Amino acid sequence: MRCVNLSMNNTQKKVAFMTLGCKVNTYDSEAMMEIFEGAGYVIVDFNQLADVYVINTCTVTHLGDQKSRKMMRKAKRMNPDAVICAVGCYVQVAPEEVEKIAEVDLMIGTKNRGDILTYIDTHLQDAQQRDFVSDIMDEKIFEPLMISEVKGKTRAFIKIQEGCNQFCTYCIVPFARGPVRSRKQEQIIDEINRVVAMGYQEVIISGIHIASYGVDQSETAQNKTDLIGLLEALDQIDGLKRTRLGSLEPKYITPDRLKRLAALESFCPHFHLSLQSGSDSVLKRMGRRYSTAEYLTIVDEIRAVFPLAAITTDIMVGFPGETEAEFNETLAFAKAVGFYQIHVFKYSRRAGTKAAAFKDQVEETIKNRRSHQLSELSRELEEAFLKKNDGLVVEVLFEATHDEAGYEGHTKNYVPVFLKTDEKINGRIIKVRVSYSNRYSDKLIGESIY
Repeated sequence: MRCVNLSMNNTQKKVAFMTLGCKVNTYDSEAMMEIFEGAGYVIVDFNQLADVYVINTCTVTHLGDQKSRKMMRKAKRMNPDAVICAVGCYVQVAPEEVEKIAEVDLMIGTKNRGDILTYIDTHLQDAQQRDFVSDIMDEKIFEPLMISEVKGKTRAFIKIQEGCNQFCTYCIVPFARGPVRSRKQEQIIDEINRVVAMGYQEVIISGIHIASYGVDQSETAQNKTDLIGLLEALDQIDGLKRTRLGSLEPKYITPDRLKRLAALESFCPHFHLSLQSGSDSVLKRMGRRYSTAEYLTIVDEIRAVFPLAAITTDIMVGFPGETEAEFNETLAFAKAVGFYQIHVFKYSRRAGTKAAAFKDQVEETIKNRRSHQLSELSRELEEAFLKKNDGLVVEVLFEATHDEAGYEGHTKNYVPVFLKTDEKINGRIIKVRVSYSNRYSDKLIGESIY
């Protein structure tokens, strides 16, 4: 039995966070940080000595599971007397696995994270491991986990919904996050008003499946809205210069919605349309609800309204049964679309999903080769898109200083730009002419236009 120091010096309490996985997890961690700060804790780096370690886990791939377990054990090694809190998706879908990790004191999952301090107080009474994971599939209400400030960034991630109802055959996320729950529009507007008042000019609308925002609201509900209605409301916020969308379901995009988006001054023409595969037969096995022809039509409709829109995507390689011919279809389709960037990832077998039981699981060596091929194509497509922006006069939100006495930033369509200057421009939007020919690394060079 390990010895636990049950007394915490109230003036010196420290908490460290390790956040794995997606931007939604990052948002959730920041919201929990505020809870700790409100109770007098100091936030320290994960590699420092702390009284409490919170590991916000990911379970999208088996590597996410492995890293989550590794961080739990690392935290206890750094301070054997610390309270180790395992939170998030991996804990939600595999509480029995996490319970076997002796270093873990508290398990919370993806619900009731706002009660983490109460759970810690309970643990300190007797130092017993406790499981607070509940059935997320019965959850109907958006957990009131929100932020009042953004730490150390130029753009603010704003979470508008939780959960997913899609149940693609490969995906564990609906089981980890539960059904769609939309946040009230007035709460979102209040949060954005706060971050704009702090000087932030761009927000990124995020969630597990943002295209589903509002679908869980009753048709007769007061102030019922959808994603486009929300964006139109945000466009009216004084001081909010840019609104960028997270990942979108392709078929959410329609000509009418594009017309409404084009009327918004703050909207950034950057569409991350999750593809997953460029082969219709693979898409069907995945349980995706569109064909490649439909996807290409949507891309064409976007470019008719936003000619230089950034089209980015996710593509999975090595889905069960994926043949060489099907993979080649994906390569050809990616070229036909002309993506700006492709997030390439290998299929990971997740217990509890339909695809886990599919025959013809693809060997890891084949996945690795296909991942490399697709990544090489992604780099070629990125170069082609950057060239299309050569010579344009654009507005850039500068975000960070650089070693070469300059600043890095992004255009509205998410092209990275480097501007050499001694002037302090962090957080400012500046009009520049961009050049591809003498670019800096993967960034276009900007020349100020005054």
